[in-house]
Amino acid sequence: MNTVYIALGSNQNNPVYHVEKGIRQINHLSQTKVLKKSSLYTTKPIGPQNQPDFINAVIKVSTNNNPVELLDILQEIEQQHNRKRVKRWGPRTLDLDILIFNELEINEDRLTIPHPEMIKRDFVLIPLLEITHYDFFIPKYGKIKKFL
Repeated sequence: MNTVYIALGSNQNNPVYHVEKGIRQINHLSQTKVLKKSSLYTTKPIGPQNQPDFINAVIKVSTNNNPVELLDILQEIEQQHNRKRVKRWGPRTLDLDILIFNELEINEDRLTIPHPEMIKRDFVLIPLLEITHYDFFIPKYGKIKKFL
């Protein structure tokens, strides 16, 4: 089994519903199980500020899927929530990002792991810390505590 951390975010059409439903959908996948989930956090948007605040969370899952298979599945879940990719950092019904996949480092067109922006985003680091610990090691970057 692979250990994966996934960030969830939403700021459209009842964002708490979209984040919670996204977690349930991931937990019901045949090869994936949610092991831990953070609290829900309300955060200001990155980029354009003329949009609602986001609801963010991070989950830890175990999965038999490989990174690209999991990415495809997560993008399908986003589509089920009518995710529109119109503007970078724009509003969204559901955003699912693979943060960490085991100790892998991947840098491909479709997928970069660990997520390259995660160490700059408190809305990722704080919920990740909640479900890990201060000495948690982020592949490529080091211990989470140096970024908080």
